[in-house]
Amino acid sequence: MRYLHTMVRVADLAAALDFYVGLLGLEEVRRLENEKGRFTLVFLAAPQDAARGRAEAAPLLELTYNWDPEDYGEARNFGHLAFEVDDIYAICQRLAAAGVVINRPPRDGHMAFVRSPDRISIELLQKGGALAPAEPWVSMASTGHW
Repeated sequence: MRYLHTMVRVADLAAALDFYVGLLGLEEVRRLENEKGRFTLVFLAAPQDAARGRAEAAPLLELTYNWDPEDYGEARNFGHLAFEVDDIYAICQRLAAAGVVINRPPRDGHMAFVRSPDRISIELLQKGGALAPAEPWVSMASTGHW
């Protein structure tokens, strides 16, 4: 048995792709349009996995976009998606500059939480050891929930 992917439903495919691809840096590796079922599936991989041709073997993120509008609410029982990042401060700065709320800032240089446009909780973990504490993150309060 092997882990294949995590599926999340998205209300606005363009906004979701802007967040996951444009801001987080994932890469689209496969797309399926199903007219009969009225949905689109977009599979994303981490850049290192896509670059090594491992996208079919690595865990993927599946974005499911149902063409007919639905309100998915904000189910907290889902938990979160976790991504290891090369520089937690740089990605949090890029996200904040794009208007993404940093719900749990990386005060410890190791972990942060943000939310996608569809309110999916995203955990960002610093690759290797924690970075030295740095401003503005050390002084930034948590906001909302994640």
